[in-house]
Amino acid sequence: MPELPEVEALAFFLRENAVGRVVTRIDVASLTVLKTVDPPPTQLHGRALTGAGRHGKYLDLDCEGLHLVVHLARAGWLRWSDALPSAPPRPGRGPVALRVRLSETAADDTAADAAGGGVVRGPGFDLTEAGTKKGLAVWIVRDPPEVPGIAKLGPDALDVDREGWARILHGSSARLKTALVDQSVVAGIGNAYSDEILHTARLSPYATAGKLSGEALDRLADAVNDVLTSAVERSVGQKAARLKGEKRSGLRVHGRAGLPCPVCGDTVREVSFADRAFQYCPTCQTGGKTLADRRLSRLLK
Repeated sequence: MPELPEVEALAFFLRENAVGRVVTRIDVASLTVLKTVDPPPTQLHGRALTGAGRHGKYLDLDCEGLHLVVHLARAGWLRWSDALPSAPPRPGRGPVALRVRLSETAADDTAADAAGGGVVRGPGFDLTEAGTKKGLAVWIVRDPPEVPGIAKLGPDALDVDREGWARILHGSSARLKTALVDQSVVAGIGNAYSDEILHTARLSPYATAGKLSGEALDRLADAVNDVLTSAVERSVGQKAARLKGEKRSGLRVHGRAGLPCPVCGDTVREVSFADRAFQYCPTCQTGGKTLADRRLSRLLK
């Protein structure tokens, strides 16, 4: 799943390559991906893309006051093309859920064609989703907080300092891993980077969030800043197609179950749930204790 660093990098890429161009056409290939009906997609035709930003893991494209907001979910992605095919994507065929066509240049006079509904060959991007479990979502709104998920977001993870973490986690009985990925607690951290943050901070995923010592809070705050800032620096400036590989290359424990920990050499372990898993190092994070894998435990009964 794209998290804060990848969405920040996508926003940067679009600011560099798309902002200033005119939306000439939007093709919706999957009706289920569009979560709003008013304004309709045609209201974006002829509008210039004036900004690209982020709210947690939501991508926000400002089109002269109308916002195209995207949540890529677990398997969604943005695929840029310098020359999209002129034919619209076929509904129900392939991974493309929505296509945004843009003018050739910022000064292009294609706005009139766009407003009239004409299809103009040019650059743009596809929103795609792999697999059968669909979660990719798009909203067209006048104000980003109209998107329910954005309205519920906690503070951005890169804006929270040590004192902020103390306030956020105070009194929480949640496991630390659960608190880190709860977007209403703090926005932008997902499954992968929470594993990396906890490993860097040398904290157990099962530690009680509201019972961290002052020293543990120091390590957590430093780890969040270090892991996310480093990932943003690696990702920003990369082409959209390279971001997934860049993310994987920077991970030390997430997705590396069975491999040696790069810090201590112990074997990275995994705890699996119904639809996801997390990874950790027993020596670095849990005092050598192996956490119970409930899915495996049920199989052994």
